[in-house]
Amino acid sequence: MRYCTQCILPDTRPGISLDANGVCTACHGHRDKETRIDWTAREAAFQTLVEQTKARSQGYDCIVPVSGGKDSWYQVIMANKYGLSVLAVTWRTPARTEIGQKNLEGMIQNLGVDHIDYTVSPDVERRFMKAAFEERGTTGLPMHMALFAIPIRLAVQLRIPLILWGETPQLEYGGNELERLSDTLDSDWLARHGCLESTDADYWCGKEGLTKSDLLAYQVPKDTDFTVRSVFLGAFFKWNSYQNARIAQDSGFEYGKQDLKIGTWDFADIDCDFISLHHFLKWYKFGFTRDFDNLSVQIRYGMIDRGEAIAQIREKGWQAPEQDIAAFCRFQGKPESWFWSVCEGFRNTDIWTKRAGVWYIPDFLIPDWQWT
Repeated sequence: MRYCTQCILPDTRPGISLDANGVCTACHGHRDKETRIDWTAREAAFQTLVEQTKARSQGYDCIVPVSGGKDSWYQVIMANKYGLSVLAVTWRTPARTEIGQKNLEGMIQNLGVDHIDYTVSPDVERRFMKAAFEERGTTGLPMHMALFAIPIRLAVQLRIPLILWGETPQLEYGGNELERLSDTLDSDWLARHGCLESTDADYWCGKEGLTKSDLLAYQVPKDTDFTVRSVFLGAFFKWNSYQNARIAQDSGFEYGKQDLKIGTWDFADIDCDFISLHHFLKWYKFGFTRDFDNLSVQIRYGMIDRGEAIAQIREKGWQAPEQDIAAFCRFQGKPESWFWSVCEGFRNTDIWTKRAGVWYIPDFLIPDWQWT
């Protein structure tokens, strides 16, 4: 493993590569945001998009996929600001938190939007999550497939011309230059990214008894007679997670230290008890934790330096979201030993080495890390 010389992300993270100076693609994305992208021109392009959308609209102008989190509040606020008629659409997690429900209800009430809360059969969710976890080492694949497919399906069926997603992932988290400067989420993007492990809904038919009918909510419509423009808001306005949280909080979004589930941000990943597992599995597969993600963003924002980030990770050490792991195992009707056994099956031996019965990562960012 090699680490970015500016932030602390390793080159094992999907989308991350290092240049000759050891600088990662996510840091290059931040450079693009600060020095290369003409945000005035991007805002003008968004205004043109709004006008084009309204010319095609037959009812709602756009769908905004929302969870009730800080970013979806920001997306709705911006859509309202530009006069778009919004239909907010949520894939309802089977493990929505109390604060997640409260914030979702607050968003609908305070921002004044119509809303669809789309629930997939919990039994289908359970079986799909089990299959994805055991076969691919990811609990988050069904979540990502649903939250992408459901808004696209509804936009086509209801003939809504625009979907307004959040950040541009490759600009924020790492990708090549072409991807960083793109504004579109389409089928090609989903095939390459989207945390779908290069699969689609059809791939999972037959696994854990899942049928094509069971997986309708996860099917992205193809060859439709209505074209939906599907764009990242972060391609038109400079994305800042802390700023989004402040803007959302001013309108009623709530969070606090008691809501922190994983990582270092108490305003993120608080809507669902299972999202922490998606991030936790990065430790086994890629050799880093959610803290690396959060602190690297803070380095880019100029809030801390690299040494301070490393010190925070050393002080915190390795932590597991034990309550969420227990909740997931209850949902699956499985003992916690099953969860840990599956995790071990996905430990990446290209980066992990075992010595005296203890797994460790040679040349880890923190030389005096306490391996257990």
